[in-house]
Amino acid sequence: MISSELQKLVLFRNMTETEILDALRGLHSMEKHIKKGSIFLHAGDTTNAMGIVLGGSVTIESNDMWGNKTILSLVGAGQYFAETYALLPDEPMLVDVRANEDCRILFLYIGYLSESWSSGSWKEKILKNLLLISSHKNLHLSGRSFHTSPKSCRGRLLSYLNSISKQKHSLEFDIPFDRQQLADYLNLERTNMSKELGKMQNEGIIIFRKNHFKLIQP
Repeated sequence: MISSELQKLVLFRNMTETEILDALRGLHSMEKHIKKGSIFLHAGDTTNAMGIVLGGSVTIESNDMWGNKTILSLVGAGQYFAETYALLPDEPMLVDVRANEDCRILFLYIGYLSESWSSGSWKEKILKNLLLISSHKNLHLSGRSFHTSPKSCRGRLLSYLNSISKQKHSLEFDIPFDRQQLADYLNLERTNMSKELGKMQNEGIIIFRKNHFKLIQP
């Protein structure tokens, strides 16, 4: 029997238990436990494996040689990373992948999809589901560029908080980032961002505590 957590994943959508088991064997699946803070995929490396977060979360980061860090996304349980690089194994990665907390990661060597292709097999379903995953990922990345396009600190914060509110269908919600991660994600200096959040709260635009926010309608 396969675990229910795998059956719920988008990657295995519309697949029978037998097909999922065949996919896990065919893609040489391997589960690993990663300690919090560890960078386990590095910019400049190549990989032929995509990762699925089964527990915990990871951050996708751009770190330069001068110590500047930009968080491009946070990948939580049931989500994916490195699938594009795994399909293009000769392309060096441009990002680092860091464990945001203790994690369980399932690695799938999807380069094996090109071997022994047969129409109608589990491979066809995996490829269709990978296309769906890639489309969602592109939508998320375009959203981040939208949040970082305003020049002002307040503009970036309002853009991000407004988008989370729409996703959650609520004016009150939790965000997945701590204060430093939010600054890194929005390309802001943490101290200035914290001051701006305080001003927005004093002006009655938002109410927040740690990573919990409430937007106040005018």
